[in-house]
Amino acid sequence: MTRKQRPLLGITIGDPGGIGPEIAAKALDQPDLYEICRPLIIGDADIMADAARFSGLKIGIAAVDTPKAGRFSHGTVDVLDLKNMPMDKLQYKTVTPEQGRASFEYIAKAIELAMAKTIDGTVTGPINKAALNAGGYHYAGHTEIYGDLTGAKDFAMMLTDQGFRVVHVSTHVSLAEACRRVKTPRVLRVIELTRDALQQVGIERPRIAVAGLNPHCGEGGLFGAEDDEEIAPAVAKAQAKGIGAQGPIPADTVFSKMKGGMFDAVVVMYHDQGHIPMKLVGFHYDEKTDSWGRMSGVNVTLGLPIIRTSVDHGTAFDRAGEGRANPQSMVEAIRMAAQLAK
Repeated sequence: MTRKQRPLLGITIGDPGGIGPEIAAKALDQPDLYEICRPLIIGDADIMADAARFSGLKIGIAAVDTPKAGRFSHGTVDVLDLKNMPMDKLQYKTVTPEQGRASFEYIAKAIELAMAKTIDGTVTGPINKAALNAGGYHYAGHTEIYGDLTGAKDFAMMLTDQGFRVVHVSTHVSLAEACRRVKTPRVLRVIELTRDALQQVGIERPRIAVAGLNPHCGEGGLFGAEDDEEIAPAVAKAQAKGIGAQGPIPADTVFSKMKGGMFDAVVVMYHDQGHIPMKLVGFHYDEKTDSWGRMSGVNVTLGLPIIRTSVDHGTAFDRAGEGRANPQSMVEAIRMAAQLAK
């Protein structure tokens, strides 16, 4: 693949006080990523240099003023240097308004460049929602920022780890609000977004399971009416459009069925219904070494006019600045963005 054929990806470092800069540096220490994309860090060059230092990486940091100025060659990490987080203000492991503000500015710049088609896709490092809000940006997370700044009306979060995929009807809201959002039009739209995303990655006839909201899918109304009154009609409408959807299926069995190969994705009704099984599959903690031996999984925002993938974990403030963070999810997010950009 020639230089121009490789997609140009903007990679934001997330909250500079977390593990985002470290996992970005470690990911771009892998030469094979440069064979599939032209990675450009969007953040602060000094922060990336510090991450490379405490991680013991033998890579250079090149500050650039424009994306086109990047070298995109392994051994040197190109950084679109926004210079908005001075090193003397940087506090690892800490929530600060300054760091929250910087994390938003990285994201906004990446979206601006992608909307202008200056870059081919975006990859985001983890942000801290408390810091983001303390910095004056009142969003529930990345997904909502992207929806707002791109003008997207219908979007959804998909978490994917190899053949294990979940797509959310709602995400960062209270459980009570999540139940209120289980409405036929929204469930149907998420099924459609899921179908489109799976076809984009090469699955011609996606098999989509739709999880129930209540225990036993409400047991005929004994444990709630949402499954019969809102979810089942959405599945029927999807089937009428030729979509291979089934459900509602009880949430206590649907993920095992997907893992066994029965489905290509599960549409879930709320945040933890999808996140818990995904992280059980992708996150492996080793008590002996007090480290995460595996942290896989990618977050993809569906329904946007631009490409956005992300790590499937948080800022891990307790380990920030120590050089112990696992970059696996960042590597996978970059790979996914490169695949989608092609």
